[in-house]
Amino acid sequence: MIASRRVTAVLIFVPLLAAIGPPCRAQAQESEGAAAAQDSVPQEETGVRVGYGGKGFEFETADGNFLLQIESRFQFRYAYPRDTDPVTFDQFQRVDQNLFKLNRARLKVGGHAYRPWLAYYFEFELAAANLLDFRVMVEKLPFLRLKVGQWKVEYGRERVISSGKQQMMDRSIVNRPFTIDRQQGISLYGRLKASGAADFNYWAGVFTGTGRGARENDDEHLMWAARGQWNFLGRDVGFSGSDLEDHRRAAGLLALAAVTNRSRYTRFSQAGGGQLEGFEEDDPGQYRVHQWMQETALKYRGLAWQQEFHWKRIEDTQNETTTTLVGNYAQVGYFLHNAWPAIPRPLEIAVLYAFYDPNVDEQDDLQQEYSLAANWFFAGHRNKLSADLTYFTFQDPARGDEEGLRFRLQWDISV
Repeated sequence: MIASRRVTAVLIFVPLLAAIGPPCRAQAQESEGAAAAQDSVPQEETGVRVGYGGKGFEFETADGNFLLQIESRFQFRYAYPRDTDPVTFDQFQRVDQNLFKLNRARLKVGGHAYRPWLAYYFEFELAAANLLDFRVMVEKLPFLRLKVGQWKVEYGRERVISSGKQQMMDRSIVNRPFTIDRQQGISLYGRLKASGAADFNYWAGVFTGTGRGARENDDEHLMWAARGQWNFLGRDVGFSGSDLEDHRRAAGLLALAAVTNRSRYTRFSQAGGGQLEGFEEDDPGQYRVHQWMQETALKYRGLAWQQEFHWKRIEDTQNETTTTLVGNYAQVGYFLHNAWPAIPRPLEIAVLYAFYDPNVDEQDDLQQEYSLAANWFFAGHRNKLSADLTYFTFQDPARGDEEGLRFRLQWDISV
């Protein structure tokens, strides 16, 4: 019995000790004198380093092969007369409300294991009890990397940017009909960097094409997605809004992306697969969807610009109909302190214009959004206060025109 307990203790503690501070092969082959010197190293240098950084609390082994980062994020919001973007005419007729709510509550865990280039990440939405992201990345070579799991497909910049790192308080009306959102699959990506303007990023992936949380496809067809990005000034803009870095040298990009998919869905969101207005969920593989987008972004001396044009065609293979959608948004923000030093440095002002045409073959069905936002950064995107005022206009060939205003105030904090 005693021998059995000793064996059990060894089986439990040896792997644990190996994970905390595994000796490398070269150290095992050192001379007895070097080994003795190694034994004299203080215990804290061979244990786990604990700290706090840009991604929350960090736990890292002394050899750097294991890193665990834990972060929580909360988004508190007030809105009047409603919070969400209007989608139909009837939503303009709702009773006005004062809304106070916890808009997002996230738990983020990431880092690397075994080697610094073997990374992992998962994100959980606490308020809705949804597992949003789970992925493993092999990133040893900058020009050829591999990712597997579930995440927001690298398609449009507005959606890929985290809701906690946006310049505007929320995404535009263009996001809902055109986003690919989160999918499960595998992707190759990397950066091909040479001197000057010869600087490119690429992403190419294959996915189930049925949205977040879908464990299987609805038919034999897969989603194929690709994005090419030209960093024409030789510097990567990155997926983050606002020029918090105050770029002394401009960074800009021009990107093109395309997706093809066949499934029972015509749109995707954090909730998974769904339908645009006028479409109904029916048979597996009913909708063949082709879409592409063009994107620009620039950051320079406190100014941040981004823009996307979207085109999408939906083929209903059951009813033999085709619908084409287009949309575009453009936004720009600026830290006014750069032009007028009397204005506080943490204040940023941003404006956005977006339009969405749900069917190019119909007249008088245009939807538009005009938005003005202000951000006050206490600690970058990790602690900021935002406010926005948005004006919506909707046209409908049968019901005429509708318009409305919305005001929102939000505190976003990560710890």
